[in-house]
Amino acid sequence: MDTLYGRNKEEHPEPVKAEVQGQLPTWLQGMLLRNGPGMHTIGDSKYNHWFDGLALLHSFTFKNGEVYYRSKYLRSDTYNCNIEANRIMVSEFGTMAYPDPCKNIFAKAFSYLSHTIPEFTDNCLINIMKAGDDFYATGETNFIRKINPQTLETLEKVDYNKYVAVNLATSHPHYDSAGNVLNMGTSIVDKGKTKYLLFKIPSSVPQHEKKKSCFKHLEVVCSVPSRSLLHPSYYHSFGITENYIIFIEQPFRLDILKMATAYMRGVSWASCLAFNKDDKTWFHFIDRRTKKEVSTKFYTDALVFFHHINAYEEDGHIIFDIIAYTDNSLYDMFYLKNLTKDFEENAKLTSIPTCRRFVVPLQCDKDAVVDSNLVTLPSTATAVKEKDGSIYCQPEILCEGIELPRINYGYNGKKYKYVFATRVQWCPVPTKIAKFNTQTKEMLQWGQDDCWPSEPVFVPRPDAKEEDDGVVLTCVVKTDPKDPPFLLVLDAKTFTELGRAIVNVEMHMDLHGVFIPQQDMKTETE
Repeated sequence: MDTLYGRNKEEHPEPVKAEVQGQLPTWLQGMLLRNGPGMHTIGDSKYNHWFDGLALLHSFTFKNGEVYYRSKYLRSDTYNCNIEANRIMVSEFGTMAYPDPCKNIFAKAFSYLSHTIPEFTDNCLINIMKAGDDFYATGETNFIRKINPQTLETLEKVDYNKYVAVNLATSHPHYDSAGNVLNMGTSIVDKGKTKYLLFKIPSSVPQHEKKKSCFKHLEVVCSVPSRSLLHPSYYHSFGITENYIIFIEQPFRLDILKMATAYMRGVSWASCLAFNKDDKTWFHFIDRRTKKEVSTKFYTDALVFFHHINAYEEDGHIIFDIIAYTDNSLYDMFYLKNLTKDFEENAKLTSIPTCRRFVVPLQCDKDAVVDSNLVTLPSTATAVKEKDGSIYCQPEILCEGIELPRINYGYNGKKYKYVFATRVQWCPVPTKIAKFNTQTKEMLQWGQDDCWPSEPVFVPRPDAKEEDDGVVLTCVVKTDPKDPPFLLVLDAKTFTELGRAIVNVEMHMDLHGVFIPQQDMKTETE
């Protein structure tokens, strides 16, 4: 297991031709581009947590039946600084970096001060975002890095903070029908307030400003005040429907005062994140037309979640699906000291991921009786009116044991059927991928011995009429590093293998990524 997670992976900046077995669809032309941590040891220093490792981009390019693989470390300022010093110099969420013990006392004192309001890392290791015609590696700080998808070269660094007052931003933006990016970020104690901001990055800039970046036209759509000035909620994603944005304020919170003193106390920022199991989880719904929050207060019991799956509107209700836990044990599982060879036997989540569907009656009758269930759609989910007028929501459990969910993005914000996800039970590492039908609850699975698949990405067939007409792509790493990894291509309808592209390299376990169709790729010279 430590070979899968903890060991540094070599990069392959020049294309490596894959051995294709089976039959790949002729229409599959483009690139699967993915991101995740690849280096956890620098000199004699080691990161504590798997999510802290230096970002390693990798891609599979499909061209006329052939497949080529590449990988390259993101040349972030963090990477360059660490490699030059041959030790970890920049703090990550789970690993605090300290100055060289030989430094004088003034340099050390200055270092303590600069960590009070931390300058966050630009080690953008989580996902890939498209803004305009460009692609960016993203993390959860205010920094993103532009990249060239063809060569995996690292280009300029973008600081969201220059355009919008956020210290943190999600790695799971949404895209509207015009290609604009919608994302959320947290503004910590700005002008005496802590709030969650929804912002929009336009897909294009006016003709006379062609040289300017689309970030210069970034606009704040709406802000939601945090329920606590010094304890903002952590969130990894948010939901969207045709008319609403869904933001979940969970009782999994950052303690800002603890973060400010973490460096002096010799602890990581991750230790400043705490879950309160006795607290409520609040649902916020922002009307995309009026840019105002719905005034009714909706809540559920304490939960921890990372991924929204999808959301849509039906007969005055918002239906949204998330993957949730009853505690925060998932993050702790990925400390590298836990990722040993006995990991599968020993590492047990204390909470299993459950796919929960909440059905929220937005157009609820103001005169409804207290304690009455306001959900009028056929569902076991409930929304009960409380004495103070707030609505207590309980979900329908659709299924258990799936994570890293993806959908056909053409159905994002609309009524949908299918979720493609990794299959995890009490152990957080996926051994299978699954296709789950939210309507019939049927689940199809793919798995093979000693295979560890990544987040499955759905690619629709051009001109497809049905939601699952296309392929599912997943990168598969083998338990034994001597066994070559491969990219698996499944028929999305039947979930059977069409083919695989085997590469003779050591591939890393990654997190998230995107498929870029051939027509969306700039040529090398552009």
